[in-house]
Amino acid sequence: MKYVLVSGGVISGVGKGIIASSTGLLLKSMGLTVTSIKIDPYMNIDAGTMAPTEHGEVYVTDDGGEMDLDIGHYERYLLTTLTRDHNLTTGKIYQQVIERERRGDYLGKTVQVVPHLTNAIQDWIERVAQIPVDESQNKPDVCVVELGGTVGDIESAPFIHALSQFRRRAGKGNFMQIHVSYVPVIPPGPHGEQKTKPTQRAVEDVRRAGLSPDIIACRCERPLEDHVVQKIANMCQVDLKQVLTVHNVSSTYHVPLLLKQQKFRESITQLLDLDQLTPSPSKVMLDHGAHMWQQWVSLTRAQDSSNLDSVSIALVGKYTNLEDAYISVGKSLEHAAMYCKKKLNLVWVDASNLEEEAKETAPAEFHKAWHAVCTADGILVPGGFGVRGTEGMVKAINWARTKNVPFLGVCLGMQLAVVEYARNACKLAGAGSEELHPGCENPVIVYMPEVDRTKLGGTMRLGKRRCVFQPNTADWSKFRALYGKDVGEIEERHRHRYEVSPDKMATIEKDGDFVFVGKDDKGERVEVIEIRSHPFFVGVQFHPEYLSRVLAPSKSYLGFFAAAAGVLEKITAKYGGNGPIDMVSAITEEEEE
Repeated sequence: MKYVLVSGGVISGVGKGIIASSTGLLLKSMGLTVTSIKIDPYMNIDAGTMAPTEHGEVYVTDDGGEMDLDIGHYERYLLTTLTRDHNLTTGKIYQQVIERERRGDYLGKTVQVVPHLTNAIQDWIERVAQIPVDESQNKPDVCVVELGGTVGDIESAPFIHALSQFRRRAGKGNFMQIHVSYVPVIPPGPHGEQKTKPTQRAVEDVRRAGLSPDIIACRCERPLEDHVVQKIANMCQVDLKQVLTVHNVSSTYHVPLLLKQQKFRESITQLLDLDQLTPSPSKVMLDHGAHMWQQWVSLTRAQDSSNLDSVSIALVGKYTNLEDAYISVGKSLEHAAMYCKKKLNLVWVDASNLEEEAKETAPAEFHKAWHAVCTADGILVPGGFGVRGTEGMVKAINWARTKNVPFLGVCLGMQLAVVEYARNACKLAGAGSEELHPGCENPVIVYMPEVDRTKLGGTMRLGKRRCVFQPNTADWSKFRALYGKDVGEIEERHRHRYEVSPDKMATIEKDGDFVFVGKDDKGERVEVIEIRSHPFFVGVQFHPEYLSRVLAPSKSYLGFFAAAAGVLEKITAKYGGNGPIDMVSAITEEEEE
């Protein structure tokens, strides 16, 4: 088993996740099977109880794990399926060690950080790295391990100590480290000087902690000048080819191309002795990896064309001050734009600014927000928790419904679409949500009875679950047509506590225009809503963004974006009914034509 450790220095948020994912993609392009582990030094058991405005989105895996958002990068880049164990936190590892101590597993020893905690970390990495991550069920060849935070932080110390020992456990030629550092420009601007001192100090910190970087990946505003690369190599005691420039590019999809241009694959091959890998990649895996890489390059370069039409999507959300809070949503729209051969213009709209109160307190923001909604080609209302901004979301949904603007509601967005329709189309007095409008006369959204109300962590309806399309929807449903009339059910990942009230379904559906197109496998819980007479008005209880991949976009987002771009019929006619979209196959078909 081969291991690649990706660590970071100087500042947090330097791009370790994208570089780790890009490294995995390059390895996969060589015919290797790749898995990933993200280490987060925080004390939380998982990311489920953390505010999205502080930590970014909570990503959910098939098995219901609530994970760090970098797990999403890994799955999107590598077309892999990871588990809750692929995200290791301080909380998880301390919990494991303490439980072992309580059982008496340590046979009366004094339990300490070293060696008991550090050994547990190494055992965890070694065990999880063996878990198959693709349909072949083969054990991975390489595991990319990302250490979150910044080397030198006190909370990272046990993990760094464990990883320094793990290098020896893995053995020579089986472990390499990429250290991601930031090279600032002083003063900022095209003529400022690129400063290497922070990187020198960061590498010193890593070595002092017991690790020795094999590659230094330098994040910077513009390509490093030759003399700067030379200085970093000299001062950090590495070869020139071990200093990589990862400068700003038009999209993160260019980063793998940037690394390959600097012969990063050759460096990995040498450092990990991949030529001697046993068993070596089969011809099928080599061909698949090469083909995958070819399509990635084609997609990425096609998005740089200045001839692409722009499609504006208004994302009406609660956490728009931190784009990472909706990172999978944004990526899913990018995937759909690639597939439709359009340019995405994503407009962030704070839902609170659409409410009447904002008209008095922040008139400029109010009018700006409504201008964005009224001029958008499509309106998207994503998930969220709490009452803030939800009345603004309802107003945006009403605009989309009554003005025939393509609309997609996800989780909370779907629930609010039900509330809006119940209020304004069904004229149901006091229609609301038990979460947002406690004590309302007609709660159309209710708390799921099986959910534990006493705890927050890991108590929602989580993970991949079935959605069964309802009878008599195949002939008209635009959403279902994306999957094909013969597809009776799909599987998507969920994360919610509230649902459409079973008692109100008949009332809402009575006019026959607003239809519950998809339900759970028992036929009791709403999964998909759609308005028959609308160009594209769809709400989904699940989070389709969790399963969208760069080379296999989500059909929920693809259909919505295609409708906003005016190409829904074309996209449905060409790819509807093919099951999960495989971008590699689809592009190959286009090239053959």
